Amino acid sequence: MLLRAVITLQTLVLFSAPITAGLLLSSSGGRALHSISAYGVFTVAVLHLVTAILLWRPGGGSPRPILYAAVFMGLTLAQIALGIAHVKTLHVPLGVLMFGMSVLQLSQVWTGRRTHAAAAGRRGGDVHAVPDHVDHL
Repeated sequence: MLLRAVITLQTLVLFSAPITAGLLLSSSGGRALHSISAYGVFTVAVLHLVTAILLWRPGGGSPRPILYAAVFMGLTLAQIALGIAHVKTLHVPLGVLMFGMSVLQLSQVWTGRRTHAAAAGRRGGDVHAVPDHVDHL
């Protein structure tokens, strides 16, 4: 459940970045707003990585979300570096890729549990047998 919340927040923060980028191009305060959105993306990427690690080790969940969170953190750092260097030809497509990845993972974490619960119901298993701390990809 916590991983779902973090990935939902991540997707929303990523959605705000192109909006503030448009403001960057069209208004005097746009640079500050886009910088704030970059800090937000970085903060949520760190939160995502920490959450994935905590759900894996102490929580007994799958280690798979850690790989995605680590890759996403790496892409976030690259995105920040490209933005600071004003390399728009890579910064913009990487932002689109990151948003697409986040939407994809969001759809997976929100439908994964329902798919697992439906499969358990068809097998005659207990739908509530999935612990709350386990998030599926």
